[in-house]
Amino acid sequence: MGETENHQHHHPPPPQVVAPPAAPPPNFALSRGPTWTPAEQLHQLQYCIHSNPSWPQALLLAFQHFIVNLGTTVLIASTMVPRMGGNHGDKARVIQVLLFMSGINTLLQTLIGSRLPTVMGVSFAYTLPLLSIINDYTDEAFGTEHDRFVRSIRTIQGSLIVASFVNIILGYSRAWGELTRFFTPIVMVPVVCLVGLGLFARGFPLLGNCVEIGLPMLILLIISQQARKYLKRVHSRAHLILERFALLICIGIVWAFAAILTVSGAYNNVKTATKLSCRTDRSYLMSSAPWIKIPYPFQWGTPIFRASHVFGMIGAALVSSAESTATFFAAARLSGATAPPAHVLSRSIGLQGIGMLLEGLFGSLVGTTASVENVGLLGLTHIGSRRVVQISTGFMIFFSIFGKFGAFFASIPLPIFAAIYCILLGIVAACGITFIQFANSNSMRNIYVLGVSLFLGLSIPQYFVMNTTGDGHGPVRTNAGWFNSILNTFFSSPATVATVVGTVLDNTLEAKQVDDRGIPWWKPFQHSKGDARTEEFYSYPLRINEYIPTRFL
Repeated sequence: MGETENHQHHHPPPPQVVAPPAAPPPNFALSRGPTWTPAEQLHQLQYCIHSNPSWPQALLLAFQHFIVNLGTTVLIASTMVPRMGGNHGDKARVIQVLLFMSGINTLLQTLIGSRLPTVMGVSFAYTLPLLSIINDYTDEAFGTEHDRFVRSIRTIQGSLIVASFVNIILGYSRAWGELTRFFTPIVMVPVVCLVGLGLFARGFPLLGNCVEIGLPMLILLIISQQARKYLKRVHSRAHLILERFALLICIGIVWAFAAILTVSGAYNNVKTATKLSCRTDRSYLMSSAPWIKIPYPFQWGTPIFRASHVFGMIGAALVSSAESTATFFAAARLSGATAPPAHVLSRSIGLQGIGMLLEGLFGSLVGTTASVENVGLLGLTHIGSRRVVQISTGFMIFFSIFGKFGAFFASIPLPIFAAIYCILLGIVAACGITFIQFANSNSMRNIYVLGVSLFLGLSIPQYFVMNTTGDGHGPVRTNAGWFNSILNTFFSSPATVATVVGTVLDNTLEAKQVDDRGIPWWKPFQHSKGDARTEEFYSYPLRINEYIPTRFL
């Protein structure tokens, strides 16, 4: 068949052009600047744990550590001694003993304990057991109030001696170190945060007792210490001096200001509480402190052992151990060391128990724990030198023996110390947040653990504090007094509650990946041979390792 003119030629359809895949949306996060990899050590420090500033600077920095520790010592003595029936002379002697034991225990810890630059200061964990002892003797008949004070402190001695063996056994049996193996970076965030935040009552609430002194101290310290940020034209040498010694300079200025207000009569017609907080002549320590007094064992008399009070002290000893452990991790970060391994934590808690035994023998008012305020000072000055803290023990022991000189500095109004704590405790709390960099902060499971641990760590102790009477009776009130003392003391500590809640949740809630919890980063630091730097930071000095059984190293 031939073609006709109407015949249509059938051409194949044109190939369809496939559109290229759409480009992914731009990642705006990448345009916001560089990202920072996790840092096991803080590199902004000017001197780390085993590097040392010049001797003149080291002496001044050590004196700052002494002043910071002195504030808490005076606070607890001023709060408890009058309730025990003690007079101004008794308060001065108690402060001397507390300073002396702080010096001895700090020296021991930095030499053969944690080896971290941590000052061992008085612990408020012992407040409830103290109140229980005070309450027991309130209704008894004594010849004088001084007799009641001596009887109370002898009972405290006996309780400290017995309770010390709990820490000694937990530490040197390695049990405490084994417990810390359940910790992860997720646990350390709320624990270290709350060892700082949990002491908020020592900050602005105490500062508010004398705002006209405390607030200028707070503002002046922030501006002077951060002079380079606020005052752009500060000379580099002046900035260095202010960064390291602003605390001493500000204390001198505000203390002089408080003395001028006192002499001018500004506080002549105010409430008694205001006079105690604001005036520089209301501590009565200069007039009552002895010129020379060397603390010695059993200076108050033979210790009194009463089972009902021993259990409260055992609870306080456990709480102080938990708080010390959290503080050691913060100290390691702020001194340029790696995280302390389990065996170091064990021996430090065991040594803390030995220190508690010595405190009981010497007649101390409370046991000691790693001072959170002094660890914050490491971050404030950017100097984490171990030698500086060891030198500070010389100031503690010297001023504890020569009472008049120590009393001079102990008369600094407490709102000045409160202003300092507002900054130092905040630094430690923020240091805890840095541990999240080693875990997955985008994991909802981790967010849950962090949130619940932080909230309950603050909320539960606040409930116990609000429901504790003035004589030390907490919300747990069963027929077993020893049981009440332990639980009321235990759950009044934010760091301890966060430790329990965080550890239980983190070790029972399954994680999708091991990396989420930060285990790969954490594990090497738990063993003595897990990281090459462990020996550098935590080994004993002077070849002591050769004379100690391997199981204790």
